[in-house]
Amino acid sequence: MLPAQLTCRLTLNALRRTHLGACLHSLSSCFIHTDGGRTRHDLHNDSTLTRRVFPKQSVICPMHRLYETQQYGRRSFSLSAATIVNSAPALVQPYLRLMRLDKPIGTWLLYLPCTWSIALAADPGCLPHLGMLTLFGTGALLMRGAGCTINDMWDKDFDQKVARTATRPIASGEISRMQALVFLGGQLSLALGVLLCLNYYSIALGAASLSLVFTYPLMKRITYWPQFVLGLTFNWGALLGWSAVKGSCDWSVCLPLYFSGVMWTLIYDTIYAHQDKEDDVKVGVKSTALRFQEQTKTWLSGFTVAMMSGLVAAGVSAEQTLPYYAVLSAVAIHLTHQIYTLDINKPEDCWKTFVSNRNLGLLLFLGIVAGNLWKERQETLLQNEEAPR
Repeated sequence: MLPAQLTCRLTLNALRRTHLGACLHSLSSCFIHTDGGRTRHDLHNDSTLTRRVFPKQSVICPMHRLYETQQYGRRSFSLSAATIVNSAPALVQPYLRLMRLDKPIGTWLLYLPCTWSIALAADPGCLPHLGMLTLFGTGALLMRGAGCTINDMWDKDFDQKVARTATRPIASGEISRMQALVFLGGQLSLALGVLLCLNYYSIALGAASLSLVFTYPLMKRITYWPQFVLGLTFNWGALLGWSAVKGSCDWSVCLPLYFSGVMWTLIYDTIYAHQDKEDDVKVGVKSTALRFQEQTKTWLSGFTVAMMSGLVAAGVSAEQTLPYYAVLSAVAIHLTHQIYTLDINKPEDCWKTFVSNRNLGLLLFLGIVAGNLWKERQETLLQNEEAPR
């Protein structure tokens, strides 16, 4: 027993000496790699820090791990969009940020109306077409990137005056307008490749949206309703998704769905615009946030009623079933909670509420899928009742 205890203690002491040596190497390396000279006051602070942290080796060792990460390039595992962008080569990063790949919420909000339409167009009892969902996801990523590039090219002078947007690649000078134009051409070319995978009706319908994509950034200079134009642009997929599956639009389904998407955009983008309302006043940019001001919640409530009415109308025309309408109730509750709890004078609260709309859109998509699968069960029950006994 005694030899075993002795061996264990010797092993632990060796590990502590090794661990401490690594930490000492880390701390000394930190001193060596600092820029410029060090004053006596700095050295005194460093020695004080050393005396404080050596009794707690666990505090120094994260410094060692941080040093190794910086020196040898090892990174902790993370799949966040911002981490992926920051891990890209330095020359590529400004272009990825120009596409807003580090902030994928916009891509989600562009993509989700497409998924609703594709799911509604699926045959009764069937899941939505996976190939179409993938194709539209790729298209949403490219077109959102193209839209952001166009927006930043138009808004360079405005963005330089607003703290939140001053670091955008064009505003900060990382990318010139000419470089952005070439990059825009590449994105639109790839997006055209995606569009050409669809039927002729859908190709023409998709091309018709380009005028909205190019003119939306100008609307904030002209009208207090740029969010409405954004809604017309962002929800084009509610028309395109159905036509891509069916060959043409059933307007009794597509128009109410498109209308609901526009109302939804007015809700979430008005909330988003409240983050920048003070800067917008300074630079002379208009928005629904400035138009509604303290009446914002009243307007948002009206948009919610209009959105839900459109979704009900689309569901009736598409012969949706009980799960769909149950999810619509949950969507209405989600929107009511957003509006009731929103503090329009707190930018962080506006951002949190804005981002929560991704979950709302996913919830509605799942409701459409469940309602469509329920159709097969209903048809089976009706056939059993009609069968001769």
